[in-house]
This record gives sequence, structure tokens and C-alpha cells, in this order.
Amino acid sequence: MTEQTLTRFFQSTVAAHGSAVAMRYRENREWHDITYAELAARVEAIAAGLKSLGVGHGDRVAIYAENQPNWVITDLACHALGAINASIYPTLPPPQVAFIVNDSTAKVLIAGNAKLLANARIAQAECPSLSQLVVMGSVADGDALSFTQLEERGKTHPFGPGEYEASWKGVQPDDIASLIYTSGTTGDPKGAMLTHKNFTSNAINGLALFSKGGVTITADDTFLSFLPLSHSFERIGCYLAIGSGATTAYSEGVKTLADEMKTVQPTVMLCVPRLWEMMQERVLAAAEKAGEMRFAIFTKSLEAAKECIREEQAGRHPSMALNIQRATGEKLVFPKIREEFGGKFRLLVSGGAALNPETALFWRALGMNLVEGYGLTETSPVISINPGHAARIGTVGQVINEGEVKIAPDGEICYRGPNVMKGYWKNEQATRDMIDDEGWLHTGDIGTLSADGYLKITDRKKDIIVLANGKNVSPVPIETKIKNSPFITEVVLIGDKQNTITALVVPNKEKLREAGFTEADDNALLALPEVKKKIKSEIDAHSTALADFEKIKKFTLINAVFSIDTGELTPTLKVKRKVILQKWAKEVAELRGDE
Repeated sequence: MTEQTLTRFFQSTVAAHGSAVAMRYRENREWHDITYAELAARVEAIAAGLKSLGVGHGDRVAIYAENQPNWVITDLACHALGAINASIYPTLPPPQVAFIVNDSTAKVLIAGNAKLLANARIAQAECPSLSQLVVMGSVADGDALSFTQLEERGKTHPFGPGEYEASWKGVQPDDIASLIYTSGTTGDPKGAMLTHKNFTSNAINGLALFSKGGVTITADDTFLSFLPLSHSFERIGCYLAIGSGATTAYSEGVKTLADEMKTVQPTVMLCVPRLWEMMQERVLAAAEKAGEMRFAIFTKSLEAAKECIREEQAGRHPSMALNIQRATGEKLVFPKIREEFGGKFRLLVSGGAALNPETALFWRALGMNLVEGYGLTETSPVISINPGHAARIGTVGQVINEGEVKIAPDGEICYRGPNVMKGYWKNEQATRDMIDDEGWLHTGDIGTLSADGYLKITDRKKDIIVLANGKNVSPVPIETKIKNSPFITEVVLIGDKQNTITALVVPNKEKLREAGFTEADDNALLALPEVKKKIKSEIDAHSTALADFEKIKKFTLINAVFSIDTGELTPTLKVKRKVILQKWAKEVAELRGDE
């Protein structure tokens, strides 16, 4: 592969697809387009504006904003200067913003709105390196420039003749493009130094693997951007679209997502498993309300389609009866469901956390090409991905080109490739702990690699539960099975040094009430003996394939909603076990039998 930079990646697309739509965004309920040529002009103006503020090669610019075109414009402008984008999740509070700004010694922080600017002002008091605040939009706020003012400043302080081209062409593949900070579930976050080569190699090799599986991303595709761009998974989606000359439409959030899918009619979307699960629940709820006959046809066709896929995945031919029933669903039911999601999806990619195989099976049965991938922030991020129509449910696919995977004696997945980070920012010890002398990055995940190259993740190394009798229990697959129950929203296994497995369970209160448990008060509902009996029967029904020592022997129902804002979930909606065990320490102690 020819080593590239993100600047050349972008400029090549501008040259080839200047008049094509690069971005779509909604403002005042109307959709607006930005072509690649217009985008390039705005990137140059913002780069000049940042340069006038003293930003140069190697300097850090913090972006603290929700997804929108200005986020990407700032990112690309940083690249053009050889500056480094220090990304900050828009959900982070002022103390964590201050930590990232101080750790990265950012000169400029660009906030997405007035609320985030207020947070940034609180953080700024503790950040001596931070010399300028900017707020996206056209309205300045005190000493904070508006994004419009920054752009105008770039136009009145332009680059000299040939200076801008020399700047972006002077960026090298091994230059750092971004610092992406880990979620920091244990201790302070660490800034992964991701280079231009890391990102471009990952984008190029990811596109190649999609093509190998029969799905070639082209300039005719439309991506729907929903996950935070401060996360490496959505970021690589951004660069995949740019590298292909495709369009990216920016979602305003989960409340508008369904409408955006219908209006924008995206063909590609990257998201986390929880979103696919939520949309699955929505489809099933709508099917139940469609009438007894329609629901019966839907259910029978869906189950037949699922069974056909199971047979095909096992290398067998589905029976004629199954194929006929699947064809009935394809004629009468499935296209209408796909229309609810825009009707144009060619590729749905799940990452950031483990995808329930039943969820993957559900969407593929409906004729939607949902595939699972795997990676880490530290690998920019993709290590492996299922290749489109050659996807194998229950695996995270094949390792991308130029990447290598080996399984360590203890089962840990180790990875080596051009997308492995340069290291952790100002943290050599953490870098040495993560990457060994031979360049192998130790992922902390346990898994297996099949003879034909499909990778399967079984658990996190640090999450393995060791019972008092020495038996090892992998919690994630068990939790995934149990969450197949519509009555259980979350389950967290506990068991280290215990004789048996116990659990904290968050029940689905809405489903319980639909089932006839009509207690209005949530706490009183969970206290009903009949509710606990119902949840136990659901746990038992979804544990039949487990060994006895893996089964939950005791559990406590908790009245909670896990979220990013309250700290139980990472930005990609993975459970923070340590936080949960601390928050419900009393309940955990009772389950353990502690005094």
C-alpha cells in the first residue's frame, strides 16, 4: 500500500468529486448540502483562521462538539496545518474536559454550542495552555469567537501564494492526526496517538475487505453519521466516506433518527449494538400492533428466514418449504419494514461492543446486511470485519489486509499492523504495557481464530470471573444470552472468589406492566414476589445451554437506567462494571453474603 496522509486522501477526493455532495445537515428543519469543492474552500479558510491564532504543525486543537459539518471541517483544517485534533466527547463534564485540555496542552478549544462553551469556560480556569475559545455557529460569546468569525478571519488572513498547498502536502504519514482519549473506566483517560498512516491504512484496507465481500463503497453511497465523531469508530466512517467520495448526512440524535433514515435514505451506517437492539424492539412492537393475521405472517416468515440463514451459515441448503416461506415474507412483509429505514441500506456495521447473534440474525433475516466488526481506539480502530455478503454471524469477521492476529497462550488476542497507534500521549509506561517489543498490541480481549480466518471474541480478559473453586466464567456471552429476554434490559454478573454466580438485573418495567404486573410505583413493582419469580423464570429459560457453574443462582433487581450521563456506560454503550459494582455496593455485598 502506498502510504498516505489524510490531507492527500481529502484533496484527491476534492479533485475527483468536487461537484458531488460531501455533507448534508439539517437546520431549521430543512436539509442543506455542501459539495466537496465548497467543503475544501471552508477547510482552507478555517485552517487560515487557526493559523492566525497561532496554531501550527504539531499544536493541539480540542474539538468539544456534537456531530455536525463544522466538526469535520475543523478536523480537516487541523490536518492541513499538521496540527493535532484532541477530541473530547460532548457528554464529558468540565473536570474531564480540563484533564484532556491540560494533558494535550491544547491551544484552542472549539465548542459545539453555548452549553458546551459554558463547560469549557469552567475548565479553562484550570488550563494555562488554552488561549482561545471558539463556539460553533454565527454568534460570538464574550471573548469566544464564533465559528463564522474564525472562518472570516481566515479569509482576511489568507495563506500566501502556494503556502496552503505546501502546508498540507508537507504533512507526513507518521505525523499524529488525532489524540483520542480512552473512556478511562479505571483511572485517568489515556490519549491514543493516531497518525495519518494509521487512519488511511485502516480506511483503505477496510474498503478492500467490504469489496471482497461484495459491497463496494462508492461516490453514490450516503453515510448516516450518528455515533460521536470523537470516537474512533465513527471517525473511520467519516474517512471511509471521504476516501470514496460519498455523502455523509449528520443525524441530530436518537429522537430524530427514524425520520432522518426515511428522508436521507442512507446506504451505509456504523453504529453500536444497542441501537440495532432498540430498532429491533421497535419493529417487533409495531408488528404486534399490526393485527393478528399480519403478525402471524410476519412471525412465520421471519422464523423461516432465520432458519434459512442458519442452514446457509452451516453450509447446508434450506428446505423448499423454508425458502417458500421466506419468499412470502420478502413479497408481503420485509420490503415494508426496510422502507421504514429508508429502503436503501446496503451495509450496516456494528462495532464498539459485542453484537448479540440473535440481533444480527434478525436484521439479516429482514434482508438488511448487518455485519459485525472489531477493533480498539488504539488500532484506529478496525482489526477485523465481516466482509459484506460473506459475513459469519457470531464472529467479528476476517482480519483486514496488512494486519496480523495471533492468539496468546492464555487466549488473549494480539494484533500487529500499520493501524496500531504510535503510543499513548506522554505515557511511555502505558505504551509499553500495551505494545510489546515485537510490535504486538495486546488487546485485553479473549478469542479464537478459525482455520479460514474468522475471529471470534469470547470475553474481556479483565472481566473473566474466577469462582472460589477455580472455575473461570466469561460473563459477556452469558449476559448476552439472558438479555435476549424481553423482560430484562441489563444484567451484570458477579462472582469473583464466590462459590456461585450472582447478578444485578435491570428489568424492563414496561414489558412487566404489559404482562399484567400493574403496580404503578417502580420500586413497589420490583418488590413484588411475582415479578421476581417472573424474572427468575426468564433467566432460567435463557440459561439452558449453560454449565451449572455458569448459571445465576441468586440475583437482585435494581431500579435503574444505565446511561453515559450517569456513568454506567461508555460512549459506545459498554457497561462499566467497576462503576456499577461501586454504585450498588450494598446490593453486591448482600449477594456475596458479606456482613
